[in-house]
Order: sequence, then C-alpha cells, then structure tokens
Amino acid sequence: MNVPVWLWIATIGGLLAVILADLFLVDHKPHAVTIKEATRWVLFYVALAVLFGLGIWYFAGGQFAGEFFAGYITEYSLSVDNLFVFVLIMSSFAVPAIHQHRVLLVGIVIALVLRGAFIAVGAAAINALSWIFYLFAAFLIYTAVNMVRQGMGGEDEEWSEPRVVGWVRRLFPVTDEYHGSRTTVKLDGKRWVTPMLIVMIAIGLTDLLFALDSIPAIFGLTQEPYLVFTANAFALMGLRQLYFLLGGLLKKLIYLSYGLAVILAFIGVKLVLHALHENELPFLNGGEPIPVPEVGIALSLTVIVAVLAITTVVSLVAVRRNPALAEGHGGTVSVPVAHDAAEAAEMDRHDREVDERQAALDARHGG
Repeated sequence: MNVPVWLWIATIGGLLAVILADLFLVDHKPHAVTIKEATRWVLFYVALAVLFGLGIWYFAGGQFAGEFFAGYITEYSLSVDNLFVFVLIMSSFAVPAIHQHRVLLVGIVIALVLRGAFIAVGAAAINALSWIFYLFAAFLIYTAVNMVRQGMGGEDEEWSEPRVVGWVRRLFPVTDEYHGSRTTVKLDGKRWVTPMLIVMIAIGLTDLLFALDSIPAIFGLTQEPYLVFTANAFALMGLRQLYFLLGGLLKKLIYLSYGLAVILAFIGVKLVLHALHENELPFLNGGEPIPVPEVGIALSLTVIVAVLAITTVVSLVAVRRNPALAEGHGGTVSVPVAHDAAEAAEMDRHDREVDERQAALDARHGG
C-alpha cells in the first residue's frame, strides 16, 4: 500500500480537526455526560471509522479495507478491557464528574502521540528484522495465557502509578484539591501542579502500557503502518465516549478477558504462520521460507467478530442468571454517568459549587 506524504498529513490534520471539534463542541463547558450524549458520540465515531474503512475499500481495495476493519475492531475490543483500569485511575484520583471527559480527551491525545511513536518503531523493526514476527507472536501468546490465568484466579485489574507520574510529583509541588480544569495554579507566588495534570499523564502513560500487546496484535493483521495508525486513532477517539456508555456494563462483561485471550492467541498463531512463510532464520529450514498455510484477513475478521459476540452474549446471560457474578468482577468502582438531563444538571451543580469555592480560595492566595 503506497501512501504518499500528503495523505499522511491530510489524515493527521483531519484527526486533529475532529479532536478540536470534540473539544469545542463537547468540552467547551465542563459537564456530566449523559448516557444519551455518550451514545450519540459513540455512534458518531464508529460511523466515522466505517466511512474511513469504506474509503480504503474504494481507493485501495477490499484486502486493505478488511485489514483496517480487523485492526480497528481488535484495537477497540482491547481498549474496552483497558476501561477497567481507566475507571480505577479516575476513582483513585477522585476526578470530579464534570471534568472526566476533558481528562480522557487530553490523556488519549497523549496516548495517541505515544502510540504513533511506538507504531513507527514497530514498522521499522518489521522492515529491518523479519524474525520480529516470532517475537510478536510469542509475546501475544504469553499475554493470552496470562489473561486466562488472571481470569481463572478471579484477579481484578490493578493499577500502579507510572514512574513518570512519581517523577512529576517529586519535581513539582502538587495541590491536594482540584482547581477547576486547570492543570497548574499559582498560590502565594509559587506555581503548583494540580491533580488534573497528574491524572492526564497517568491515563496517557497507562494506555501506552496496554499498547505493548495491542500494537503487536494489529501488526499481526496488517503490516501497513498507515492502517495500523488510523485503526488505533479511531479506536482511541471513540474510547472516551465508550467509557461513559459502558460504565455500568463493564462489570457484566465477566468473560471479556477470555474472549480477548482467544483473539490474541489466534493472532499469535497467525503471526507464527506468517513468520514461517517469510522465514529467514538460518537454523530453520536452512533460512528458506517454509510452505505453511496463512490465515487470510476474511477469516481473521470473522474469528474476531464471532469471539467478541459469543463472549458478550455468554457474559450477559451468565450475569442475568446469577447477578452475584458481576459484583465480584471489576471491583466496587463505577463511572459517574448521568442517566438523564436532570441527573446531569444535579451533578453539574454540585461539582461547579466545589469549583467556585476553590476558585474563591485561590483568589485569596493569588491563584
């Protein structure tokens, strides 16, 4: 797939335009997100990804379009599992409901930049080292086995503060309270960092840790850097709204980790077959390619969609029959999403009163 520089620039420019539009249309005024609002934006971002995929189909053919859709669905599904940890981060930092949307926006922009760098490194490694596919495959299969073990052990997702966040805490004084949506504040002549900046960095860096398995996974579906990047971008942009929409559903997806493990293992096997087909290792078949069957993108897409559908249905049916299963999954944290406009208004009023009181205190201290 030959992607000219101008198309890269246009694509990145278009993505930035969408993010800026989201910032000014949704975040121009901090507010609690309602389920209806989150649903509209999830549908918007999914539709945007589908239109982009159809554009790939029209201009580059069905093979590349299939690779994009397979990559997008895989990244999106792996991102859903990441939401458990995002909920833990938001809860541990006690982020006010009206500011969570902006925290996710900035955090995901940071994540997208870091993933872009990771994708560039991965693409360069693939071009220079054909055996890297063996390494990717081993890592994905190991991750899949680990996910199954954690699921069988009933372990909840855990989150530990990234070292960079600890470094920021040591370098700059951090306030105990939030100061609206401000990331820094000047108090008594001294510049302080607020928890808002810390949690934004935490979200971005934590996502990068999850990318350690999702990026190799998508390279197992397509080796086109353009498709890898755009699939990641669309998945991440839609993740923010999915955070609010699936807030109450996350605990019910009790078998999601098993489904994701199957997908990662499947892609790992696919990578092994591809690596054997392109083999250059001298101790395997004298460094010559090994004639093994390869898994086509149509089969890959079918397996991914089928596994996700089965996992979701089985999870929901199991929880419906035994609601106690959901209580033991995902801990006790929850997403502060409003079910209707009245509830959103009440949440907004409460958080704005807190912001106003803090702003009054800041004014007394020169903030």
